[in-house]
Amino acid sequence: MASTVTSRRKQLGNELRHARNAARMTQQQVAEVLGCTQGKVNKIESGAVGVKLGDVRSMLNAFGINGEEADTLMNLARAAAGQRGHWSGYRSVVPHWFRTFTDLEPAAAEILTWHGERIPGPLQSEHYMLKQFTEAGATDVTSLVRNRLDRKAVFDQQQPPYYRFIVSEGALRRAPGGIAPAVMLDQVEHMLALDRYPRVYVHVLPFGAKLAAVPNDFTIMRFPDRTRDFVYIEHSAGGLYLDDVKDFNIFVDSWDRLRGAALERGETRQFLKELAEGYRAQMSQ
Repeated sequence: MASTVTSRRKQLGNELRHARNAARMTQQQVAEVLGCTQGKVNKIESGAVGVKLGDVRSMLNAFGINGEEADTLMNLARAAAGQRGHWSGYRSVVPHWFRTFTDLEPAAAEILTWHGERIPGPLQSEHYMLKQFTEAGATDVTSLVRNRLDRKAVFDQQQPPYYRFIVSEGALRRAPGGIAPAVMLDQVEHMLALDRYPRVYVHVLPFGAKLAAVPNDFTIMRFPDRTRDFVYIEHSAGGLYLDDVKDFNIFVDSWDRLRGAALERGETRQFLKELAEGYRAQMSQ
């Protein structure tokens, strides 16, 4: 799998947090060892900031970790210290809270995602993107579109993750900015063309699905290495990353229920074809 500096940084943060917990130390105690604030230790453990190799060594000494385990973590710290400037230029328009997600996306083994009211970014056609960003009043639409198109490169990797999408029928009928059959026809045709990617699975959850209720949007990421699996939840003020095992399993169960109620791949393809015909009819009226 592809490896990114952010994925290694998050992986290192996870390992340091588990080592701290095993040593029965608080973040404040680690902060005193490093001569920094508790807030910085929290950011190190979440992967939000980098950490100096000397600080990693000090933390490992405080945790009583040595030998082969210490060597492994120091090598991980060296890998996490590489590459700078990835988020310069047109990529700088990506919100800071979403950068961890997009850096980890190519490194995942499997991604399970559910969207109820909008088409998820990697599935969006360029026409849909333009309409969405324009209606949102974005000031740098070109950079936002380029970033979103960059994410599609994950499908073309030599060994891409298994990317499994569940999309509500509502997302396929609610166009950005209101009724726009041309935009939605382009979007549906774009999704039909994704069959060329063997590891991309799209399932529609129709309005008639037998579910008591549907949850808010979420994405599950699983990794092939020691990076801790997590759930990503986006909200109006930012994004939330959950890697607690109990929380993670709750969302896996939720995704499984959605998947059980959604259409199979063949049924989804037929649904999309009929939806496309409906949008063509609207355009000819």
